[in-house]
Amino acid sequence: MDEKTAELRDIFVETTGSESVTERQEESPGSLTDAPDDEERNRRVGDLVAAMRERYEFETDLSDADLRRIVRGFFDGDTDAELASVLEVNADEGEVFVARTDLHLLRESDADAPFSLDEFRSLLADGADDEACAAALDADAGTVARVRRVVEARREATRANDRFRTEFEELLTDSDLSARLAEDARRDGLREATEDIETDVSL
Repeated sequence: MDEKTAELRDIFVETTGSESVTERQEESPGSLTDAPDDEERNRRVGDLVAAMRERYEFETDLSDADLRRIVRGFFDGDTDAELASVLEVNADEGEVFVARTDLHLLRESDADAPFSLDEFRSLLADGADDEACAAALDADAGTVARVRRVVEARREATRANDRFRTEFEELLTDSDLSARLAEDARRDGLREATEDIETDVSL
């Protein structure tokens, strides 16, 4: 038994408390079958939307069904204009934006502003309203109001540890699957590496 194999044996004995391998490790059942179907995803997204509406003061008047459509479309990469076009009620991009911020679904471009965000946050901390911020920043009041919603939604989401967006993402994207596949690949690589050390070892 070479030094590498001896080290592996010591680790095995220390970890398991056994000096022999009596069972062949079997692969766990494929997790792809555990993924929720589309109907289950809709139900769970709806539950999250309802939980957010109960916890926060939503400004949007859109129904939970329309909010669910916005969540799903957002993770499909739809623009606000595209999202507005699939809602049950006649809505415009502005209404979709308000709904998205209520749901903590922010895009990087939402924070684009023609003024310093640090200065803006400082004004907000001092209690300045939109008109006062607009005057101080030499900006349009409508732009200030939009950026205020983004800043406040970001703060609200951070306080919740991005829980809701994370849960939406895990339900509607392959992020969780990708993580599992990466972990499987890592384990496969480790197994192949250890098999190369010595294939016929009596512990």
